[in-house]
Amino acid sequence: MSVAPTEITIVPQITRIGWIGAGVMGASMCRRLLDAGFAATVFTRTRSKADDLIAAGATWADSPAAVAAASDVVISIVGYPRDVREVHLGEAGTLAKLASGGVVVDMTTSQPALAIEIAEAAAQRGLTAIDAPVSGGDVGAKSGTLSIMIGGDEATVAALAPVWDVLGKTWVRQGGPGAGQHTKLVNQTLIGGNMVGVCEALLYAYRAGLDLETVLKSVASGAAGSWSLSNLGPRMIAGDFAPGFYVEHFLKDMGLALEEARRMHLALPGLALCEQLYQAVAAQGHARSGTHALMLALAQLSGVDWQSRD
Repeated sequence: MSVAPTEITIVPQITRIGWIGAGVMGASMCRRLLDAGFAATVFTRTRSKADDLIAAGATWADSPAAVAAASDVVISIVGYPRDVREVHLGEAGTLAKLASGGVVVDMTTSQPALAIEIAEAAAQRGLTAIDAPVSGGDVGAKSGTLSIMIGGDEATVAALAPVWDVLGKTWVRQGGPGAGQHTKLVNQTLIGGNMVGVCEALLYAYRAGLDLETVLKSVASGAAGSWSLSNLGPRMIAGDFAPGFYVEHFLKDMGLALEEARRMHLALPGLALCEQLYQAVAAQGHARSGTHALMLALAQLSGVDWQSRD
């Protein structure tokens, strides 16, 4: 039997935030909340990744359950659905210790069905669970310009506005539990095809003997413009493939989207091709590089040594 969500008021300096996950994006997002005046209790599997957050005023906890016991709202952004399950539904998970009326927000890109399962388990304990995956990469996480795609109870989502406003430029409730995750998979499907286009276009420009920076200046402001072109194009040109978002995590996301597509009897051949190209990127040793390392795999198909080009 489900329990109606409890109303919650979010106020910096008063509301206690729990934060789980301090990766490329999570650390910057938590830091923004600290800077906005929220008290935060943090946990991440590798404690050293939380050192900067602790130095900025966060309190360390030894488990997700310990985070929850010290928090009113617990936010997670971890790697894979199995991690989400462990963090929230495990024996030492958040739902075991979060006080009645508390809120769990998972910002990991994960399975819609798992988001629904967590929401149902939370409701049985007098809690509310929200799925709120994000897009915008490391740049958006640092600058607070993420797009946040939200599923869950409407009143709770509205009450969390002070948190959304710190983390993102755009936040939209898409529907009930799982709707945020579905929307993020739409987002990743769009990004996949766009990334192929960005890489192939820059390869064409290179082989045609054009100045890549000049080309970027022309096309980025026209109809061909995109976030990936403007933000990742310059990194590709500079040969900087440090991760703003890992290839291995993008592979996970595309796998989730293809899994959902099969369940809905949809054929998405473009996404399937993109997933295969990214499998090649990972096989070439770039699983922990940024998603724009797709350029290296596509360049290799044409015999271009992108990193050593003139």
